[in-house]
Amino acid sequence: VQLQASGGGLVQAGGSLRLSCAASGRTFNTYNVAWFRQTPEKEREFVAAHRVSGGHTYYADSVKGRFTISRDNSKNTVYLQMNSLIREDTAVYYCAAGKTILSSTRDSRFYGLWGQGTLVTVSS
Repeated sequence: VQLQASGGGLVQAGGSLRLSCAASGRTFNTYNVAWFRQTPEKEREFVAAHRVSGGHTYYADSVKGRFTISRDNSKNTVYLQMNSLIREDTAVYYCAAGKTILSSTRDSRFYGLWGQGTLVTVSS
């Protein structure tokens, strides 16, 4: 499975963007998926995840209520809808996939597949 992220760009504070992560491979629907983000000042941080089992979603407190992760297995694609963007959301966003256990959902070390990153810049 290979991942290709897209959809980043420049947006004003308060605006919205939708990131996409297209996957190759017929077994993608068996992988848990997540989005992480990173800035030069911070380590890679968890943003959101979707687990195959039960279809449960998980969010970082900083994005809860503003971001939504979803997946369309028919298109082998994961999305991150980002609303009410703030300057602090500026980062390179990475999609990831892995056969993670529940306790590792928010830990980037347990995801073995990564997209190349897409830059989101929020201006005030």
